[in-house]
Amino acid sequence: MSGTARAFWVRSPGVGEIRESELPAPEEGQVLVRALYSGVSRATEALVFGGGVPPGQHRLMRAPFQEGSFDGAVKYGYLNVGVVEQGPPELAGRTVFALYPHQTRYVLPAEAVRCVPEDVPAERAVLAGTVETAVNALWDAPPLVGDRLTVVGAGMVGCCVARLAAGVPGVRVQLVDTDPGRARVAERLGVDFRLPEEADEGRDLVLHTSATGAGLERALELVAAEGEVIELSWYGDRRVDVPLGEYFHSRRLTVRSSQVGAVAPRRRGSRTHADRLDLALDLLADPAFEVLLTGESPFEELPSVMPRLADGTLSALCHRIVYGQG
Repeated sequence: MSGTARAFWVRSPGVGEIRESELPAPEEGQVLVRALYSGVSRATEALVFGGGVPPGQHRLMRAPFQEGSFDGAVKYGYLNVGVVEQGPPELAGRTVFALYPHQTRYVLPAEAVRCVPEDVPAERAVLAGTVETAVNALWDAPPLVGDRLTVVGAGMVGCCVARLAAGVPGVRVQLVDTDPGRARVAERLGVDFRLPEEADEGRDLVLHTSATGAGLERALELVAAEGEVIELSWYGDRRVDVPLGEYFHSRRLTVRSSQVGAVAPRRRGSRTHADRLDLALDLLADPAFEVLLTGESPFEELPSVMPRLADGTLSALCHRIVYGQG
């Protein structure tokens, strides 16, 4: 055995706890990782924490190394950065990213970790899973040179999409949110900020990430005739009213989903999940992403921090969890 590990579990809806378990020794082809940081993907993890994953989505919503089930106690999460303590020589001592829950140490197949580039700080690398989602969305609907593009919803995913899209020559990006405080974030990301009522219409492409019916409705209002709205939001067990009357048919609009579980069809024949994650890590060399890291807490405080993140009393884009030596 490699000793013990401590992990954050959702014991029941709205209640979290830290559990200790025995950690197996790594076998050939596996690595033992000591966590440095993990990130709370606030929107998705708030749904899981509150018991909001509908039964029909339990299989699709499983995190790669989840333990337990959504209708009982569950260990969930997928933004973890650590150091390889044991493993193949080419990985030993390397800083790596893994789609692993909040846990102090863990054993994984070596191919399940990706090395963090030397020019990407470990503290920032917790965003890799979110940037990967943004990469996939822009593979689903790549903007063209000179496009007028709008992102509705300035959460983690929306901000990452906006930053990447702004790197395409000539693309003019507006980031739309109901929170005027997101204007500072948009400025750091190098994009224009608008409140919903101020946003420009006639946009070539609109990506929706706010997970609200009002946000989706506004996205449909903003896109140009015969345009496309890419839906990245996850609503869990909530039903959403979508206005499909009025301008929807007359303007021949399209709503299409984008989901990170599968590589976008445009790249599925030439890119793997590992390729996509490696790209996301490379893109995190951009220091502008630092603005998305809005606070941090010690791992031991996660049971009291998660309820505040879930109900919004602790405001955050990505809240970083910091680990000690064990």
